[in-house]
Amino acid sequence: MQWVASPSVSRGSLPKEILANLARFPHCLLLTRVGQFYESYFEQAIEVSRLLNIKLTSRRWNGGRIHMCGFPLMHLDKYLKVLVQENKRFVAMCEEYPRYSPAGVKEFERRVARIITPGTLIDEPFLNPYENNYLLAISTQMFDHQGPTTLSPVDNPIGLAWMDVSTGEFFSKTSSYENIQDEIAQISPKEVVLDRRVQANNDHPVVCALVEEGTFTSYVDCKPSYTDSALLSEFMEWKAGEGMMIRNLFTPQEGSAIELLTMFLRENLLEHMPKLGSPQRVSAQNRMQIDAHTIKALEIRENVYEGGNKGTLFSVIKRTSTSGGTRLLSRWLCSPSTSIVEINTRQALVSFFCDRPHFKADLKEILAEVDDVSRVIQKFILGRGDCNDLISLNKTFGTWLSIKQRIDEEMQMEATERQNFRKDDWNTLRALSSRINTFHELSTRISSAFEQSYSKEPVSRDPSVNEQVVDGPESGEESSVPFWNQGYTKWMIKPTFSQKFTLLHNTLQKYLLQRDGMEAAFQLKYDAPSLTLRSSPAQGLHVHLSKARRDQTKINRDPDFIAIAESATTKCFFNKNWSQLGSLINECTLALVSAEKEAFEMLRNEVNMHANSLRSSIQILDELDVVLSFADLALELNFVKPQITNDTTFRIVNGRHPAVELGLLATGRVFTPNTIIMENNATAHVITGPNMAGKSTILRQIALITILGQIGSFVPADSATIGIVDKLFSRIGAKDDLFRDRSTFMVEMLETADILRRATSKSLVIMDEVGRGTTVTDGLAIAFAAVHHLVTVNACRSLFATHFHELSDMLGISESYSGRGIFKGVRFYCTGIDEADETHFAYSYRLRLGVNRDSHGLKVAQLAGLPASAMSVAEQVLCHLKVREREGVVDTTLFSTFSHSKPDPKNHVV
Repeated sequence: MQWVASPSVSRGSLPKEILANLARFPHCLLLTRVGQFYESYFEQAIEVSRLLNIKLTSRRWNGGRIHMCGFPLMHLDKYLKVLVQENKRFVAMCEEYPRYSPAGVKEFERRVARIITPGTLIDEPFLNPYENNYLLAISTQMFDHQGPTTLSPVDNPIGLAWMDVSTGEFFSKTSSYENIQDEIAQISPKEVVLDRRVQANNDHPVVCALVEEGTFTSYVDCKPSYTDSALLSEFMEWKAGEGMMIRNLFTPQEGSAIELLTMFLRENLLEHMPKLGSPQRVSAQNRMQIDAHTIKALEIRENVYEGGNKGTLFSVIKRTSTSGGTRLLSRWLCSPSTSIVEINTRQALVSFFCDRPHFKADLKEILAEVDDVSRVIQKFILGRGDCNDLISLNKTFGTWLSIKQRIDEEMQMEATERQNFRKDDWNTLRALSSRINTFHELSTRISSAFEQSYSKEPVSRDPSVNEQVVDGPESGEESSVPFWNQGYTKWMIKPTFSQKFTLLHNTLQKYLLQRDGMEAAFQLKYDAPSLTLRSSPAQGLHVHLSKARRDQTKINRDPDFIAIAESATTKCFFNKNWSQLGSLINECTLALVSAEKEAFEMLRNEVNMHANSLRSSIQILDELDVVLSFADLALELNFVKPQITNDTTFRIVNGRHPAVELGLLATGRVFTPNTIIMENNATAHVITGPNMAGKSTILRQIALITILGQIGSFVPADSATIGIVDKLFSRIGAKDDLFRDRSTFMVEMLETADILRRATSKSLVIMDEVGRGTTVTDGLAIAFAAVHHLVTVNACRSLFATHFHELSDMLGISESYSGRGIFKGVRFYCTGIDEADETHFAYSYRLRLGVNRDSHGLKVAQLAGLPASAMSVAEQVLCHLKVREREGVVDTTLFSTFSHSKPDPKNHVV
């Protein structure tokens, strides 16, 4: 559709409104609704046209011309995605609201109803249904028992509060500067809010962490005062009925972050700002902490190379049926549980459904029909939503009831058919089911208002809107026209909803029948087949002849018809009888519109009253969805139930990397499993082996198995016993950070330092090739120091892969392949190569006790396709170095004499 500028820009108060809004929201791109278009003016139009790649034009105003551009209403979502999600711009939405002056003239009030930012999306179609869209506020305000303090940033705790505006999920916690980057990586916010006083401090730890993570950051003018916060006063009132005070619920840092988040929401949601409830506190004590580097290195949610989720742990194990369940799975993966009771409860349900595959399939089929109710409820709370959302919600109530009924039916069938039926096996599922509220009364109310048929297509009309805007019959301008005059007969709310609705519908039907009779009588009496009874803003209620030349003769002679408008082919007349009847129809129609809007608001308010209970039931269904997906995963990929203990035992028998295994199966190859046992004080493994022989894969699979075990899933192994891991760290992969002047080796050392400083005795550490980015002697010294610290200071479970085979000698390797002295808890394992002849070999990938003293780097170079001449030289150099190494001397001057012939090891001469 070609955009045509609205002529209204040059008349009335529109230019003044635009200038006022630009002055009020200078940090935003202003989009102003003008009829069926959104338009941008003045200098902003240049930027908007460039970002959206749309035509820039100009408009006459105040004796000159101004820049402007615009696009049709139907393209709003497409262009918002470009502006907000892709270009991270704030967009102020100036909407128009029709109203009538006392003289009956239609006017428009225009005001900014909402500012859209990356973290405040509500129901935009481009929102990813399988990801949370979190807005995170971080408060760096310092407090002691008397109030603000001057503690150093290193010692001071910080407050976090984050919310998904689209679902209403609201959380808070207290953290530290040391953990802030990990918190950001785990939450994965789309936008972070800070106090504007931090903005100028580029060296602030939080600012540095946000830059490190590449997170979009916004700032708000805020001076949090925990005791005087208006927001916290609201929370105190809300909790007063429960006899609780906010100070017992949140730390001062959390309260400051909650206030910061709320101020930002108020500034941007404006008319859509909801009344916030109390956030859910997140405790670090019952959740595994996974540092930011590990989340990326293990490719838990996003792969390293493409930035998508292909090949990630999330993509491999995802079997969820609902959007909410998928979002919950993503959260669990980055924040596994450390509660044995919680893990065992989830495992029990997985085992339960694995034993009942048909029952599992039935429940998954029912869940697949559930819509994203979390976002539907939040739309209502934010003052949005339509009849389709109410119908969707009611459909979900029926699904919840079906799930409860199906659980009861299956239990009764099993009790009847199984001789060894054990009722206790059903306790966990029945406890879960009993907490699902089917909201019978609310469902009955919605059912009485709407037809039960449900369509995902938009409904014809939203009764939450004051009036329907359609094209007028006589002109191309938009106008408000009665529905009956446009052939509109489908009302959203059923006539039987109430006596009022029944009376109004019966009355309207009577008037419409009279209208049809009057129109037919006029056509017959005046011999005018093209005569119709119409209404328009220009002519009001009038009689219309579409073929005036043919049909006007008799009407022109009747004084009851007064001509009011005429064109080349049409003619309009005023008729008193039709004017009176049409007025009655208009009045009845508007009464019905008002009644529908009132009924819709009443139902929406009822939903809002049940919002907390609804969210509780949704959370239960999300958990059920994830547990069912774990059962599917276990059956499909042959996962086993791990035993979770509270000690530091770690025993994985024939463990597999789930993503790598699937990738190999897709190409017709088989994954080689490996066993890792860390017990009886043997908590550290040093692994040597060739390049490409699977050392990194083994390290990663152990970490992934740990994560799967602690989220309650079964794991890819023959058997597994996992002692609870409180923190998971990894030092894997190599990259530089030239933007911040960090070499590959510097990045490696920063990550290593972080691990050695933070790991505890219950942590799991996997480290790969520490020290490789510098000279052999320096690297070996650093590798030894790292192992020494892990064993003697951290005393944690660790896997340390390295090419420095000399490290085994430094650690005092014994005949049983364990260390000596303080390193007696170290065990040595390796991978190797099976050689058929000089040119044919295969990687074994099997981990075994021992040390591999040859990295076989030339074989990797050969596989990579190095030229034959280069390979020949490399072989000569390697042979020479090995010979000279045995003699203890390396004569580097001989390198300049190498030819393409191979050296003779016997004569030690090239």
